[in-house]
Amino acid sequence: MDKANFSQLLESAVNDRGVLSTCYTTFHGFSIGNQLLAWSQCLERNIPVGPIATYKRWIELGRQVKKGQKAIALVQPVIGNKKDAVTGEKTGDTYRVFVLKNNWFVLDQTDGPTYSPEQVIPQWDKVKALAALDISEVKFDHSDGNSQGYASSRTFAINPLAVFPHKTTFHEIAHIVLGHTAEGRCDDDERTPRDIREVEAECTAYILTNILGLGGVEESRGYVQHWLKGQQISDKSAQKIFSAANKILEAGQEKKEEK
Repeated sequence: MDKANFSQLLESAVNDRGVLSTCYTTFHGFSIGNQLLAWSQCLERNIPVGPIATYKRWIELGRQVKKGQKAIALVQPVIGNKKDAVTGEKTGDTYRVFVLKNNWFVLDQTDGPTYSPEQVIPQWDKVKALAALDISEVKFDHSDGNSQGYASSRTFAINPLAVFPHKTTFHEIAHIVLGHTAEGRCDDDERTPRDIREVEAECTAYILTNILGLGGVEESRGYVQHWLKGQQISDKSAQKIFSAANKILEAGQEKKEEK
């Protein structure tokens, strides 16, 4: 595997029932994109989905990687030193790129004592998340009752009669985190989503709704699938969606203390 195709991973998450919840409870600790990347490789090689760790970590856990097993590739940041274009000497500045590294193995690729880490889908605190993201919720004052919600600058509002207020909340927060509101106010109604911004925001809402086990997943799936017909989500857009979902999810969770 030379390059992660995040757009295909996203479409698999939307179209294949149960993928996101399975990946998140099994591979929790990795980014959502890397969870799906690991899942796709397990599926391709017919390896049962399970806990994943580096060779060194499995040794520490008392397990040994089976002979002949090929490592799982995940995206990892690599820091490099910038060099002067003329002299070739280091300038003191650094840069970061993301590359695929084959450093991980799934439980089924190892031998040893049973290892079953705790698998818990964490809850999400909206107040905590909004404070961390510097976003405010304001009173809904839209005259169109069909509007589920809207976002503007660093604020958003949800219709008190919204069918799935939590899903719409994620959707509107996503508009802000994705940078859509920097271009102007985003008004959303369930009848006529306008462009790729709606796809990005709803995909983010779909991921979060699915991971947290909330209602409205099927409706969100249908909304996304409707807008995926006849068009392709770019890899750049897919990465933006995964990044926004990670950021929103982590903002509403308790940070674990380092031991």
